[in-house]
Amino acid sequence: MALVPFPSPHSGALPLPPDDDDDVPAEGKMSFLEHLDELRKRIVHSAIAIALCVVAGFYWINQIVNFILAPTRQALPTGVKLIYTQPGEAFSLYVQIALIMGVVLAAPYIMYQVWMFIAPGLYSNEKRLAIPFVVFTTLGFLLGAAFNHYIAFPFMMVFFASFNTPDLAFMPKLDDVFGLYSKMLLGMGVVFQMPTVVFFLAKMKMVTARFLLKHFKYAFLIIFVAAAVITPTGDMMTQAIFAAPMIALYMLSIVIAWIVGPKRLRAGDDEVG
Repeated sequence: MALVPFPSPHSGALPLPPDDDDDVPAEGKMSFLEHLDELRKRIVHSAIAIALCVVAGFYWINQIVNFILAPTRQALPTGVKLIYTQPGEAFSLYVQIALIMGVVLAAPYIMYQVWMFIAPGLYSNEKRLAIPFVVFTTLGFLLGAAFNHYIAFPFMMVFFASFNTPDLAFMPKLDDVFGLYSKMLLGMGVVFQMPTVVFFLAKMKMVTARFLLKHFKYAFLIIFVAAAVITPTGDMMTQAIFAAPMIALYMLSIVIAWIVGPKRLRAGDDEVG
């Protein structure tokens, strides 16, 4: 085996100490059990926050129920009311709404706990995205919930109520209406995370505006397939209600990727795509 001579102190070729790279994860060597313990801690903290917010939700439960059911009541024909046929159905609705309000109110804290769980495996420059992550995910969910409550769900209920005739009465059950509302609320909350996801992917140089624009035709097809999967009903109207905002959000995501992406990639780098 050949011996490599050690460089002379006067030769100017002494090996340099490794640089302190700010992009090295500071806590990236956690064991599997430490990861499980960290996950348990974040889940417990989130559960406590949800429980506290559920108590707050029960305090304003009547106002919240009236707010949620308002779009359906406005769509009902004159003289028609929501009905419930099971003894505990109305009480169960109140409990479910309180739980959902607890999750919604605790959403910023929950998103923060999610970030704290994944942050140890990220680079230092990526950890600075914690505040934008919490803000954008929360804002995206709230915008999705608002779109569902004021546009999508009322439009769909008006469509369903339009089949009411003198021989065919539209008398929706309380549990069925709320089940549809909550599924659409969750679906829209997820759909409106698209700009946030693209924002972080563009920040990490994983996608570019050029890449998104180039594959728009494939995204268009995937959007309608995804809308068919996540829609709570099987009709084309509900699928279109889900697909329309997804297309608009995809176009917005292209703009976001162009704004936050590196200038070199904006100029037309073909490395991606």
